[in-house]
Amino acid sequence: MGRRRYVARGVPGGYRIWDNKARRWWGDLYELCPDDLLEELNGAHDYDKITALLKRYRAMKR
Repeated sequence: MGRRRYVARGVPGGYRIWDNKARRWWGDLYELCPDDLLEELNGAHDYDKITALLKRYRAMKR
């Protein structure tokens, strides 16, 4: 198994997703570690499921 493209990194205030290929941050700052979002980004890449997970995590911030 190769190196994971997307990984969660702890930053002050929560977690951010790091894109190893593009070498930059991806997405927003999350208070809780977005494990299921990372699994989808590194796995099946289902656009609809990724969109639903992003909406869920944004709603949790409010």
